[in-house]
Amino acid sequence: MAVDSRFLSPGQVSFVLGIIPVMVSWVYSEWLEYKKSSSPSKVHSDLVEKVVLMEGGLTESGSSKFSSPSIRSNLYRFISMDESFLLENRQLLRAMAEFGSILLYFYICDRTNLFSSSSKSYSRDLFLFLYILLIITSAMTSLKKHQEKSAFSMKSMLYLNRHQTEEWKGWMQVLFLMYHYFAAKEMYNAIRVFISAYVWMTGFGNFSYYYIRKDFGVARFAQMMWRLNFFVAFCCIVLKNDYMLYYICPMHTLFTLLIYGILGIGHHYNESRSVMLLKFLMCLLFVFFVWEVPGVFDVIWGPLAFLLGYRDPAKPDLPLLHEWHFRSGLDRYIWIIGMLYAYFHPNVERWMEKLEESEATRRRSIKTIIVVIASTVGFLWYEFVYKLEKVSYNKLHPYTSWIPITVYICLRNFTQELRSFSLTLFAWLGKVTLETYISQFHIWLRSSVPNGQPKWLLCFIPDYPLLNFMLTTAIYILISYRLFELTNTLKSSFIPTRDNLKLLHNFVAGVVILVCLYFIAFVVVSICP
Repeated sequence: MAVDSRFLSPGQVSFVLGIIPVMVSWVYSEWLEYKKSSSPSKVHSDLVEKVVLMEGGLTESGSSKFSSPSIRSNLYRFISMDESFLLENRQLLRAMAEFGSILLYFYICDRTNLFSSSSKSYSRDLFLFLYILLIITSAMTSLKKHQEKSAFSMKSMLYLNRHQTEEWKGWMQVLFLMYHYFAAKEMYNAIRVFISAYVWMTGFGNFSYYYIRKDFGVARFAQMMWRLNFFVAFCCIVLKNDYMLYYICPMHTLFTLLIYGILGIGHHYNESRSVMLLKFLMCLLFVFFVWEVPGVFDVIWGPLAFLLGYRDPAKPDLPLLHEWHFRSGLDRYIWIIGMLYAYFHPNVERWMEKLEESEATRRRSIKTIIVVIASTVGFLWYEFVYKLEKVSYNKLHPYTSWIPITVYICLRNFTQELRSFSLTLFAWLGKVTLETYISQFHIWLRSSVPNGQPKWLLCFIPDYPLLNFMLTTAIYILISYRLFELTNTLKSSFIPTRDNLKLLHNFVAGVVILVCLYFIAFVVVSICP
């Protein structure tokens, strides 16, 4: 998907054609609401919005009436600016308009000269100072003890609980972002481990959900795909970027699809250990043949080069699938390790339960042995693998990334007290990792060209790097959180949870609207080059 930054693409024009009527309708709906509320004689009980607890705070009318009685009818009411329809769906229109406005802000920050750029600079002292300061602040203000019980044993084991994994994602994401902002090249190997940990959690989390809940419905699958790809798809359209620029998204999408498929096919037999062993073996064989056998990778992924291909303007001679091969290959096994850990999670919890109930001396001895072994293994990995230079490390990474992840899990969970506490500030940041990952490219850093790597910093306050860091970071985190909420709000509106027919109708309608907008945009671009 080669792009040319000199001209507007049909995708960008179609986005403008779509967002303008949404913004006009939203503004008009707000004016109608103001006029209605300011008129004392107006009887508006038939239009009172009954607020319900939904993600993003969408109103009940805004989510249910948008596609009732029919999509065709509602499209006609939208185009004709039907006042009652606009009032009923004011919250939804507001969410869509805000989402579109944020994307326009992305374009202004990264594709125009309205704001300047500044160079990256790295100081280990400043880097460590900022991160340690954040840890201290988080410990002083957000340390919290959790009392939830395990879904397996119904006891307060809390082994690898949700709070802990969100915290884990949060503190890794902060280091990952700071690595990009300050160009901390010496942390490259650590960042590779962090990305593997994210992929490990994809395997662990998705396997746990599908294996326990046995929910292989279309709605759940559609919600996951929306979460992973809705925001990034619009970034690709508005900013003329290839999907692979945001490589985390296709990676997690691929591994989520593989987990869904491997557990969904023959899911009635998932309780059989022999069947599960066969499925794990099939995963390993698939990965081995695709990534280890020369030539197979190109045969499998070549037909999808239009989607997974990437042209780096700084390295135009690289093969189209080079980036996909490199990124997916680094973490080709760790998602399977995550599934294995999830599969044996109940067994580990039962063993931990017996350990906690055992005699004190025996309990302390076993825990000491675990800590000593984990620490020793971690030290050996650090000395003989982590310290390798970049190219040599990458060769070993696919086969060794499970070691530091396992060591961390052991040390983070070896006592009940450690398992019970988490830093909720990092856990909060862990919930918006996808949004912070994508947004950093355009409203925190800058590339200035389609498909370019973000080699510059967005600059609002020239010559004051720390003040600029503070301001751009505050705006960046705020917008990332809003995008998280808006993505969930729109997901709740357009992806029904228990009506597959309605979901199909919404999907078909969305495709038809996108095709029509793109066709009109293509004609406009062809006429006015």
